Amino acid sequence: MKFDTLHKGISFYENYARVFGFDTRLYSKKKRKSDGKISLKYCVCNKEGFRETPRLQSNCKKKRPIARMGCNARITLKLIND
Repeated sequence: MKFDTLHKGISFYENYARVFGFDTRLYSKKKRKSDGKISLKYCVCNKEGFRETPRLQSNCKKKRPIARMGCNARITLKLIND
């Protein structure tokens, strides 16, 4: 599938995720060394990956549950020069 801009691709995936019942987050990006433009961007499910150890802080009032469960939903957006 081709998109005119990176923003349109991200917005498509966010709408897709909403229909199928999950949330997204921007994961990573790669820039070209020649001109600094973003050439690759990953948009993943917000439950992608695992947290190695729970973060425990003594001054926390409310402990948050661990949300990362290893979901594999992702889209890779790549800049293609025409």
